[in-house]
Amino acid sequence: MKTLEQVIQNIEQDPRNRSYTERHIPPIFQIHEHARILIVGQAPGRKAEESLIPFHDISGKVLMEWLGMSPEEFYGPDTSIMPMDFYYPGKGRSGDLPPRSFIAETYHADLLALMPEIELTVLIGRYACAYYLKSRQKQNLTETVRNYQEYLPEYFPITHPSPLNQRWRKNHPWFLDETIPALKEQVAFIRQENQKETEGRIKCW
Repeated sequence: MKTLEQVIQNIEQDPRNRSYTERHIPPIFQIHEHARILIVGQAPGRKAEESLIPFHDISGKVLMEWLGMSPEEFYGPDTSIMPMDFYYPGKGRSGDLPPRSFIAETYHADLLALMPEIELTVLIGRYACAYYLKSRQKQNLTETVRNYQEYLPEYFPITHPSPLNQRWRKNHPWFLDETIPALKEQVAFIRQENQKETEGRIKCW
């Protein structure tokens, strides 16, 4: 199994990422060995590229609210963040360009191997859902998210927390009324169980 340092080195030496490494931009993700929750998003935005912190933008604030996490918890050791692309892909006509497909195909497996304790993977948006759910996804993202229970306990698909999706959320009130409370419950349960296990190990020691 490759170490995290080896994976990062391979990513930075990949000629397809040369335009980023030449500007001294490292791959942007958050990998914790003992994380229980994994967030698979689309790709870092421009602000995340500037700060080198994943979800360091308005979308990140919304996502933390959806997960029921404070920034300290979101960026803490319980949570890993592994987007479909580790670099900002640039601006398109109606938002950011899609993540480059080779990133997940080439590097996700190596990173997943470093996180053996993941219990729940939150899939954000159609690219993450398509890659991980494959033939199990529904005819569109809306129906995939609506039927999130079919993918538990391994996956929890949601739409992107971007401000660009506000109209979608307004047209589908069940998402904030029903889906997000269920997501918060799943996340809280996993984090509470992890805390109990940690306290148990300390007492035994």
